[in-house]
Amino acid sequence: MPAILPSIMADVQRASLGESRAYLTGAMHDGTFNRLHKTIRIAQADIRWLKVLQAVIRRIGSRSWIYREGNRRVWIVESTCRPGALDQATARDAAAFVRGYFDAEGGMPRETHARFYIQITQKDRHDLGRVRDVLERLGVRCGRLHNPSVRADPDYWRFYVRTASHRAFADRIGSWHPQKRRLLADRWMR
Repeated sequence: MPAILPSIMADVQRASLGESRAYLTGAMHDGTFNRLHKTIRIAQADIRWLKVLQAVIRRIGSRSWIYREGNRRVWIVESTCRPGALDQATARDAAAFVRGYFDAEGGMPRETHARFYIQITQKDRHDLGRVRDVLERLGVRCGRLHNPSVRADPDYWRFYVRTASHRAFADRIGSWHPQKRRLLADRWMR
């Protein structure tokens, strides 16, 4: 299996402008907007995904910068980039949007012995419902959108990709996040 980061960077270079914009729009759900500087900021402990985001931003013709935030073990990618209106005219653009959203808001177990699942979470129920609808249109079957614990957090929503669609998710959506890409590859590329 090729090294993960170079493989992802090759995928970024092959992506169309529409796919790149769609991916970034999905990934920006993990970011915050700085009103003073009018920049988007995305923070991660693992700098590798930020390098992927930087390559996507460069691919759509914008600049970005990565820096470490204070003494914390957190890295930031910041940019004035605006990917523009999301046009999911093609299935590839729609898949790229979900890929970015999943890389920002999705999860899987890290332990290989744990029962495998793919979930996507978000506080914005309507927004998460749109992602679920896109997956369903792409032929990836999903469980219901639900709040796992109203008492713990009434504004926390999630859905799972159905077990029978895990492989379809890996093939049609995939991931450009190094950790998630490795987990998906380990699952189906043995």
